[in-house]
Amino acid sequence: MPADWNARQYLKFEDERTRPARDLLAQVPLADAAFVVDLGCGPGNSTQLLAERFPGARLMGLDTSPAMLEAARARLPNARFALADAGTLALDAPADLIFANAVLQWVPDHAALLPRLMGLLAPGGVLAVQMPDNLEEPSHTAMRETAMAGPWADRLDEASRARTVLPPPGVYYDMLVPYATRVDIWHTIYNHPLDGVGAIVEWLKGTGLRPFIEPLEGDERVAFLEDYAARLAPSYPERAGGKVLLAFPRLFMVAVKK
Repeated sequence: MPADWNARQYLKFEDERTRPARDLLAQVPLADAAFVVDLGCGPGNSTQLLAERFPGARLMGLDTSPAMLEAARARLPNARFALADAGTLALDAPADLIFANAVLQWVPDHAALLPRLMGLLAPGGVLAVQMPDNLEEPSHTAMRETAMAGPWADRLDEASRARTVLPPPGVYYDMLVPYATRVDIWHTIYNHPLDGVGAIVEWLKGTGLRPFIEPLEGDERVAFLEDYAARLAPSYPERAGGKVLLAFPRLFMVAVKK
């Protein structure tokens, strides 16, 4: 069984991780909401944004990670949080907003998933989705190269397939538009100034590197991370002021239900 998520590791870069959630929420065309679902709520940083935007709403945060839910409850003790899987989500009432920030990239079969999520909305409700679209960035190609190049290759084959490259925006538009009065889709590339390649590794240890390093222990994990960092270095040169820039493309979608 995979190890649980590490909320402390994830929140080392809280400001950078929360910015896409802010940008997504800014495009949600709702003046008010009675029932809001934060799907893949993590440690509650996105849930806090929703609580501030819709203070009168019944707010539910859902995640598959007990550790993340524990951190979320500590952060927002008055909100409701529960263990749930985005792929099999069921609600006790139609939602006005399903907010899925940086979670659906881990869930397969979007052609079935997104229409089903639209079906959980009230008329006029909103599905708001943000997904990292970075599998072809050096940060992620280097993971797969490192996995294939070492003595751990057989054990990490599944890790290389934990996520698949997202299809073009038009594919998502075609999935959503039969159920929606309005569909907005856009990409944003964030360029995060970080304190060297080591900081990139620390960032990704909280997310994308997890499937690669969880099967490894001790010296083997250290060796993997050292090899990975060496492969990153040529793609992330030091910039003025000593920082490196982590380019991070993300795909955003906002759909209003018919």
